[in-house]
Amino acid sequence: MTKSYGEGDAFPDFSMETPDGGKVTKADLAGKKAVIFFYPKDNTPGCTTEAKDFTALKAEFEAAGTYLLGVSKDSARKHQNFIAKHDLTVDLATDAEEGGLSDELGVWTEKKMYGKTFMGMVRTTYLLGEDGTILRVWHKVKVKGHAEEVLEAARAA
Repeated sequence: MTKSYGEGDAFPDFSMETPDGGKVTKADLAGKKAVIFFYPKDNTPGCTTEAKDFTALKAEFEAAGTYLLGVSKDSARKHQNFIAKHDLTVDLATDAEEGGLSDELGVWTEKKMYGKTFMGMVRTTYLLGEDGTILRVWHKVKVKGHAEEVLEAARAA
């Protein structure tokens, strides 16, 4: 059973693989605000735009004391290719494990398209406070203008 996580809730613990073979955990975020954006797939149009938009604003997020992390089910190797192909500077992590963070949050879910049903990532963004509490959630994100909206929320937090 997936718990519903919303504003005011503690973000769940996690440990995910990074493209360089390392790990990123909730403990790594302690003491700073964080934006964790979940996206369906590397090198697809919307996901590429979203990652590039966050990359373009990375310095402004850092000035607002906010760490950026993009998460999909893609492998670390696919993330490496995605980063290289699009000159991305945002950190990415792989949540490929069954029962991982995206499952826990309910953003890896059943989707329907063209009459087919399949499991997929719902584009969702979380803004976390310095104590790991969820300050804001954006569900079913539309990419255009999203990174700018999240930046404004991070600055205000």
